[in-house]
Amino acid sequence: MTGSTWLARVEAAYVGAAVEEEFGLLSVDVPPDRWTDAVTVARESLGCTFFDWLSAVDELEEGFRVVCHLAARRTGAVEHLVVRTRIPRDHPVVASVAGVFGGARWHERETHEMFGIEFTEDGAVLPLEGLLLPEEFEGHPLRKDFVLASRVARPWPGAKEPGESDERPRAARARRRALPPGVPDPGQWPGSTTQDEP
Repeated sequence: MTGSTWLARVEAAYVGAAVEEEFGLLSVDVPPDRWTDAVTVARESLGCTFFDWLSAVDELEEGFRVVCHLAARRTGAVEHLVVRTRIPRDHPVVASVAGVFGGARWHERETHEMFGIEFTEDGAVLPLEGLLLPEEFEGHPLRKDFVLASRVARPWPGAKEPGESDERPRAARARRRALPPGVPDPGQWPGSTTQDEP
C-alpha cells in the first residue's frame, strides 16, 4: 500500500480528526472522550493489529499528550499509525485501552507511575500497581517539574561560557557550575550543601 493510499484510509477512518504526517509517520489527534474509540477504529477499520507501545509526553502548561503507536502488517509492508490525545495537567485522566489491546495494561501502569496519569475503565479509576520504582518513591520522575535529587547531590558540569576554552589558565576558567534545568538553588534544597568549585 502506498503512503498516499494509507493516508487516505486513515483520513477516511477519522473524519473530522486532525491527521498529520511527520517523518513518514501518520499521527491522528483525537479528544480524550474519543480515545478508546479511536484506538478501536485503528484495530478494526485500519487493520492495526500490532500494538507497539503507549506512553505520554509532558507538555507543561498544555497538559499531557498520551500517545499510542500501532502498526498494520501487510505482505511486503508495514503501515504505522500514532493515535494521540491531550489531557489537562490538573486532571490527568483518560480511559484505558487494555480492553482493545491486552498488552496496553503494562504500558498504562508504567505511564501512571512515571507521569501520574490515571486510567479508567467503565468510569472507575483503575488501581494500577507500580512497575519500576520502589514503593517508598514519591513523585513522578518523567514530569518536567520533577526535581532529580541526584543532580543536586552531584555537581552538574553545565556548558562552557562563550569564548571559554581549555587552553586558558585554570584561574581564568574558574566559575560556578551551572545547575541543571528544574533544580532549585542550593539554598532552597533541604539539606543541600552544594558549594562553588574553584
